Amino acid sequence: MTERLEDIAVKMVADGKGLLAADESTSTIKKRFDSINLESTETSRRDYREMLFRSDDAMKKCISGVILYEETLYQKAADGTPFVDIIKAAGSIPGIKVDTGAKPMAAFPGETITEGLDGLGERLAKYYEAGARFAKWRGVIAISTEQKLPTWGSIKANSQALARYAALCQQAGIVPIVEPEVLMDGEPATHSIDTCAEVTEWVLRTVFADLYDARVKLEGMILKPNMVIDGKKARKASVEEVAERTVKVLKATVPPAVPGIAFLSGGQSSEEATAHLSAMNSGYDLPWGLTFSYGRALQDQALKAWGGKSENVAAGQRAFTHRAEMNSLAAKGSWKKDLEKAA
Repeated sequence: MTERLEDIAVKMVADGKGLLAADESTSTIKKRFDSINLESTETSRRDYREMLFRSDDAMKKCISGVILYEETLYQKAADGTPFVDIIKAAGSIPGIKVDTGAKPMAAFPGETITEGLDGLGERLAKYYEAGARFAKWRGVIAISTEQKLPTWGSIKANSQALARYAALCQQAGIVPIVEPEVLMDGEPATHSIDTCAEVTEWVLRTVFADLYDARVKLEGMILKPNMVIDGKKARKASVEEVAERTVKVLKATVPPAVPGIAFLSGGQSSEEATAHLSAMNSGYDLPWGLTFSYGRALQDQALKAWGGKSENVAAGQRAFTHRAEMNSLAAKGSWKKDLEKAA
């Protein structure tokens, strides 16, 4: 009996649970490990991720799915148990990042196009066999007031790639996470929240038109957008304003047929990402589930607490569990700032 895409998608955004993005590429995880002076080896990467996946409380109560990197999808824990089995045993769904990264876009200075469509159909069949039931592809859109970015050419190319990827996923029995990220930290990162709202709306309108043209079933996908937020070097919008502007753009662009929206944290601090999500879930009547798909905002404190030492695994798991619990509350709209201090 094959699982229906719609059922998997609904499970991914159900009851206060969200996604753990543990799909850092080898070069990205190296940067994270550099910050704690730890060499990135296959063993250190395995130990780190095993610590997260074996955080039983967090995984069972707060995490609906885990986005893996290809290495991790096939990796086994120190005792030989496949990571996929550990994730499934916690009632969580294994997923896989399938793009091969954003590369400079020819003839579009300052903009990128995400690669990885060649041979994707064959790769998806292998990933399905390995246990993955959803996938992720990120298109990156830069805002630059100086260079007058983004351009229509860049938005359209990334949007069409997302739509082609999504159609291939659904054909393979895999739920696509469609991730068009409008960056808060492009150059010079001084844009206003108005600019972010305008660009995000333009991007999402384009993406949903292309998904429709590619015959993607909206009921069997998840959207992973940025929040509407001012540039990293111009941050002044309040939590309430970010929530209000984000919901307004989503309501104008995302059809109610989409079962859920799982935000990326995109350069926000761990606590900010939680506060913004909670504000959206507590103050608005929404047609779709709103939850989290965080990488750094779930892992940062855990990574520091662990520090690459086996004797700190329990401390790392406590830090991860705390963030997972805070975000689970935010997905229900019941997070409060004083809960952070209590921990």
